[in-house]
Amino acid sequence: MSALNGKVAIVTGASSGIGRAIAERLAADGALVVVNYRESREKAQAVVVGIQGKGGKAVAAQADVSVVAEARRLIQDTVAQFGRLDILVNNAGKFMPKLLADTTEADFDAMMNLHAKGPYFAMQEAAKVLKDQGRIVNISSAGTKLRYYGATAYLGSRGALEQFTQGIAQELAPRGITVNTVAPGFTDTGILTDTYKQMGIAASPFKRLGTPEDVAEVVAFLVSERARWVTGQTIQAGGGIVM
Repeated sequence: MSALNGKVAIVTGASSGIGRAIAERLAADGALVVVNYRESREKAQAVVVGIQGKGGKAVAAQADVSVVAEARRLIQDTVAQFGRLDILVNNAGKFMPKLLADTTEADFDAMMNLHAKGPYFAMQEAAKVLKDQGRIVNISSAGTKLRYYGATAYLGSRGALEQFTQGIAQELAPRGITVNTVAPGFTDTGILTDTYKQMGIAASPFKRLGTPEDVAEVVAFLVSERARWVTGQTIQAGGGIVM
């Protein structure tokens, strides 16, 4: 527990799944992790207790990061409480496939707010306070390269985040801050249907689903000093399914 000692990290949507694994991994590397949740306070607190039980540092923080004011508040409260911010992981998300004909304006707005607008303004707020050599990692989806049928609005919102990564990486580079995206594939978070599980296993040359820990390892690399020369990239972490 030394690579991230003294650093403060926010992981959005960290009460379960990939976000939980990322929070646990960064805490294992020594960071104090702010475990963000929207509604699942008990789950988030369980993540905190688990991290603390292994000697790590973590706190739970409620915020609906699809709402710009709350995304900003999460950043501001973290700095007010801990005096710094070194790492922001925009992980909060939800797979919401819908056909064009079935997508309402409310559906569209919900996807854009959660996967694009909220993270964009979280990055804007974070840029004001991030320490030099800081790290931003956005979590997208391998689906932006696979073109899932019936998920245009969902994938469009994810694709927007990948584009934000490239532009913001250029703006923040003079301060040594890196900005990257990790795009998981079919990952066994406990919510995949049997159909999607079989699709994922068939698509990967490894013939298995990814685990949240597989993705967390990639994030851990990107926030480390070892990845200081990697920025503006979308890293595929899907077991080769986009080949």
